[in-house]
Formats: sequence, C-alpha cells, structure tokens
Amino acid sequence: QVQLVESGGGLVQAGGSLRLSCAASGGTFSSYAMGWFRQAPGKEREFVATISWSGGTTYYADSVKGRFTISRDNAKNTVYLLMNTLKPEDTAVYYCAARKQYLPTSTKRSSYEYWGQGTQVTVSS
Repeated sequence: QVQLVESGGGLVQAGGSLRLSCAASGGTFSSYAMGWFRQAPGKEREFVATISWSGGTTYYADSVKGRFTISRDNAKNTVYLLMNTLKPEDTAVYYCAARKQYLPTSTKRSSYEYWGQGTQVTVSS
C-alpha cells in the first residue's frame, strides 16, 4: 500500500512562492507517475500537474503553466510542486496522487490510485 504525505503549504501573499513536497512510502516510487491536484471550497478537485515515473514527461493545467513546476527525486521518494507568482485563485487544498506501476501520466483524477491527505495553500491579495 502506497502512502503519500504532503507538506509545504501555508499562507503567502500574491506574487509569492511556495514549494510543496509529497513523500511516498510503501511502494516503488520510481515506477509511479505522479500528479498534483487541488480543490478550492465549493469546487471540484482539479488537475494541476503530472510527471512521468522517469521524470522525463510533464504536463500542466493551462491555469498554472509557466508559473508552477513539477519535479521528482526518486532517490528521496519525493515529488515537488514549485509554485511561483501565486494568485489568490490558487488558494486551495493541494493533493498529490500516484498511479499504479509503470502507467503513463494522466490529467484525470480517476486515473490515480493513491492520494495524500492534502495541504492547504492560501494566497492573500
């Protein structure tokens, strides 16, 4: 059973930056495509970014493209989300997720097997 634990959320002013981390345990991290999703109050959980198990392929939601960067360190079993130029509309609970072994990246929430508990990001204007 894969366990995912996010950290790094917090309160930041608009224009600022945060780096989220997601530590994985209980599986072969280097074989999982990983994704970040977010959910704002009263809204559906939405795709933010995804990275292939090798780290060679990444995709981003249009709303974060050019501002957010997803990366991974397979030696540390950790995936990151660097968020720059944050906007108030980025306020949400951010979740990391993992697909089953050796599956490609996906932007679909239903494609992910394992989920973390989420970390709150609040951007003040």
